[in-house]
Amino acid sequence: MTSKSGALDSLVREELGIDPEKLGGSAWAAAGWSFVLFGAGALFPVAPFFLSAARSAIVPSVVLSGLALLAIGAGTSLFTGRGVAFSALRQLGVGLAAAAVTYGVGTLVGVTLAG
Repeated sequence: MTSKSGALDSLVREELGIDPEKLGGSAWAAAGWSFVLFGAGALFPVAPFFLSAARSAIVPSVVLSGLALLAIGAGTSLFTGRGVAFSALRQLGVGLAAAAVTYGVGTLVGVTLAG
């Protein structure tokens, strides 16, 4: 434990079962993919607003966002080992909670949809 890099290497190998030399990848690639995927995910709630008036786009936006959240949650079950239904519903719940907080803050500051 006197060598910090040696201690870290040992802990990662023994406790996490990860070989640091096999990880590969780059921080720039991870940042780029994160940007692309975040941007793609942001299209789901706003896409209906490009196609119709503000008020009539609310329901399609909620439905499209909910379906996307369910799909993302189901996809995460491949990495977590949890059930597909649990992961999908959990992701939907987190997304709905975030939407509720955002709506509440918007209401408090007086932001509304025109139209």
